[in-house]
Amino acid sequence: MRVKVRFFALYRDRAGTSQVEVDLPEGATPKELVARLRNLFPSLSIDSSAFVAVNSEYADREVPLLEGDEVVFIPPVSGGQT
Repeated sequence: MRVKVRFFALYRDRAGTSQVEVDLPEGATPKELVARLRNLFPSLSIDSSAFVAVNSEYADREVPLLEGDEVVFIPPVSGGQT
């Protein structure tokens, strides 16, 4: 199956693109997608603190993906002044 992946902020910079389509086995999860993305983009370091959304809804990393899903990885926000 094929899913569309979108990157924001730091992840977009490290991947060198804002989106990519990735082929995965049926029933793959966002967790498995992260492993595939690490092979495609070695400088991309999506860790457990990243937010994951599937089809515009925040999702767990273990939810099965479906053909045509759009997966978004959003790095955690930190910093700022107090």
